[in-house]
Amino acid sequence: MKQKHVDYQVVPYPKIRRWMAAMFRSVQHKPMIHGLLEVDVTRARAFLRDHKAKTGESLSFTAFLTTCLAKAVDEHKAVQARRFGSKRIILFDEVDVYLPIEHDMAGQKQPIPYIVRAANRKTVLEIHHEIRAAQVQDVTKDLMRIQSLQTLLFQPYLWLLTWIGRTHPWLWKKNVGTVGITAVGMFENGGGWGIPITPPTPLMMTVGGIGEKPGVVDGHIAIRDYLSLTISFDHDLIDGAPAARFTERLKELIESGYGLFDSTVESEQAGAKGNVR
Repeated sequence: MKQKHVDYQVVPYPKIRRWMAAMFRSVQHKPMIHGLLEVDVTRARAFLRDHKAKTGESLSFTAFLTTCLAKAVDEHKAVQARRFGSKRIILFDEVDVYLPIEHDMAGQKQPIPYIVRAANRKTVLEIHHEIRAAQVQDVTKDLMRIQSLQTLLFQPYLWLLTWIGRTHPWLWKKNVGTVGITAVGMFENGGGWGIPITPPTPLMMTVGGIGEKPGVVDGHIAIRDYLSLTISFDHDLIDGAPAARFTERLKELIESGYGLFDSTVESEQAGAKGNVR
């Protein structure tokens, strides 16, 4: 219940936010390393605009980035390694991408975790449709599970879950995925990076803003669209050199428009064009 005063008001602190705060505290001890980079997304954004003009559908930019992230991780599986006891690590074949999706809850927008399973085996369109379906999904049951847990039990429960994740990493994969992607909305109209809090996954990609700046293309200077990205790694599991190789491959995939120019997307455009005729 809101309490209004002359110069301020008191509003409820949503239980989902309290849950997330406890979750982040449970993993904050991890030694993270962060890489800040700019990626030329001019080609990808031109394709997305063209896709909307031909089909009337706005293809998710997040779906495109998720596809690129999953492909890069699939080629460098060490970046999604999990501890398996004290002397071993486990490398999963599937890339499960943790993705917070906003939902309207009691008049407020709240991020609800969603996991794109086996994203390395899905196309951009498949992930796009999955994200769109998740955005309108009824999350009442998920919230009821959180609501049923007393606030004082959040931290002990998550400590226990973290311990179980160390001894049974496949259970951690089931609950939080193997890698994550999140966006920083404040940089929507210009370039800018975000530094995430310690994530529950060994790799997190934080999507910042997009800004225009001069770039060199085929020996000529042109105005290009540059996306600010922050790539965060768990230094307990990954060193600088393999992290740099992964980052370089991710940059190549995004700049080339990976997954956008395959036959699936182009056939949908052709079908839409044929329907118009």
